[in-house]
Amino acid sequence: MDSIIGSIIVGIIAGIIDTLPMILKKMDKYATISAFIQYLVVSFIIAHINIPGISWWIEGPLVSLLMIIPVVVIVSKNESKAIPIIIMNALLLGLLISIALHYIIVL
Repeated sequence: MDSIIGSIIVGIIAGIIDTLPMILKKMDKYATISAFIQYLVVSFIIAHINIPGISWWIEGPLVSLLMIIPVVVIVSKNESKAIPIIIMNALLLGLLISIALHYIIVL
């Protein structure tokens, strides 16, 4: 499968996984849209990055964690209890994105 189409499909699925609990809790629609776009972009970047000396399965969590840092800074002002959840979610989804992309488009 083409890497662009594969990364978009995986990004949409990751975005849905991340935003579904937000939708069910009736969270702010802008925060939900932002989270969806975050994982769409993360998936695209993971699919098209090659960090020398780092295994494919570590690149996903690393990229996802690095890209979530600005969100963590913003959220930490009002919701400090959510920070560990956001970080763990980023690591887990980053790993799942890497695995999915590896087997769909063979990174």
